[in-house]
Amino acid sequence: MIGYLDMELLRFTTAGSVDDGKSTLIGRLLYDSKSIFEDQMEAIKQASVVRGNEEVNLALLTDGLRAEREQGITIDVAYRYFATPRRKFIIADTPGHIQYTRNMVTGASTADLAIILVDARNGILEQTIRHSYIAKLLQIPYIVVCVNKMDLVNFSREVFDDIVGKYNALADRLELENVSFIPISAKLGDNVVERSVNMPWYVGVPLMEVLESTPIDHKINSSDARFPVQWVVRPISDKFHDFRGYAGRMAGGIFRKGEQIIALPSGQTSSIESISLCEEQFDEALTPLSLTITLADDIDVSRGDMIVSADGKQPYVGQDITVMVCWLNPREMRVSGKFLLRHTTASVKGIVKSIDYRVDINTLEKIEGESSLKMNDIAQITIRTAKPLVCDKYVDNRTTGSVVFIDETTNETVGAGMII
Repeated sequence: MIGYLDMELLRFTTAGSVDDGKSTLIGRLLYDSKSIFEDQMEAIKQASVVRGNEEVNLALLTDGLRAEREQGITIDVAYRYFATPRRKFIIADTPGHIQYTRNMVTGASTADLAIILVDARNGILEQTIRHSYIAKLLQIPYIVVCVNKMDLVNFSREVFDDIVGKYNALADRLELENVSFIPISAKLGDNVVERSVNMPWYVGVPLMEVLESTPIDHKINSSDARFPVQWVVRPISDKFHDFRGYAGRMAGGIFRKGEQIIALPSGQTSSIESISLCEEQFDEALTPLSLTITLADDIDVSRGDMIVSADGKQPYVGQDITVMVCWLNPREMRVSGKFLLRHTTASVKGIVKSIDYRVDINTLEKIEGESSLKMNDIAQITIRTAKPLVCDKYVDNRTTGSVVFIDETTNETVGAGMII
C-alpha cells in the first residue's frame, strides 16, 4: 500500500465567471470525498442558517473572508488540501471577477490542471475566454471544462453539446491541448465524485476520476540540466576544512558524478565531483531535489549563478529579455520604469525598454503603441537587466523561464512574467 508521504500530488485550480459555482464545486468535492470533519460541516450548516440559505451552502468551505461571505463572491485565492486513496491534492479556488484577474494568475501559476466552469444557462462568456487564455499563457497542460448547473437546464444534452462545440472553437484559436468536458451539477453532486443518474447520455467519467488519473510528470524538464545556486557552502570546521559546495534545488534534468558542467553567466567549466544531501552521497541529482554539489575545480560560482550541463541545450544568457507580463499592482507599469527582478535565485535590477503590445483578453487582439499597463493587463514587454540573466523560455522550463517584478521602494510583488 502506498504511504501518504509517497503519494503523488496534483495541484489544480478552478476558474470561471462570477457565480459559475467554483467554490460550490470544491465544497462538493471535499464533502463527497469525505475530506471535511464533522465540526467543519456543522459550522458550515450554522453559517448557512445565519445567512438565510434554505440549504447547506458548500461554497462557505472555501470562501473564508468576511467580505466574501457577505457578498457571496470569491475575492482572494483560497487553497484547500485533501487526499483520496490514490492521490493528494492542492486546490486553488480563484476569483471570477475581472478586477481579481491577478489573483487567478497567482493561483494558477503552479497548477498541473485547470478546471474552467461554464454556467450551462449562460454558455461561453468573456471571463471564460480570459481564464482560458491565462491557462494557455501559464502553460497549464490539462484543461477540464465543467459545464455546471445542468440541473437548471433539465440535464439537456443539446445544451452541453452546444457549449462543447463553441469552446472547441475557442480552444483551436488558443491552441489549447488536452481539453476534456464534463456536464456537472456542483449543487447536487452529479458527475463530481459519483456518476450522474440524471445524465445517462454522458459516457465519460466523473470529475474526481479525471483528477485521480491525470498525468503529473509533465512539469519537469528532464533533458536540460539546470541548477540555480542558492548558497555557497563553506563550513568553518576541522572536519570540513577545505569543503566548498554549492547548495540549491534542481530546476531541470539530471546531473551525474563526473559530468562536465558550465557555470553561467561566467562560462567557466568543470566537472561534478560529488552530490550530497546531509552527508549522504548520491551518484545522481534529480529534479526537483534540493542538494549540494561540489566541483572538481575551484572556479568562481556564487548565489544567482546557474550550473548547467556542458552537453545538450544551453540556456539564454543576456541582458535583453522579452517577457509576457501579467501586471498585478494598482500602480501602472510605464516604459522606462525600473524594478528589481527575481529570477530563480538571482536578483537583478532592470528597466522596461518597451511595451511591444497589450493583449485584449476579450478579443485576443494585440494592441500596439501602449506606453503603460494597468492592473490585470497582460502584455509582451522587453526589459534590459543590469547584468546578464541565465534563463530558458517559459514553455521549455517553468522555473528558469519565469521572473517576478518587485517594486524597490515598497518591496511589493507588482508583476509576474513568462520569458518568451
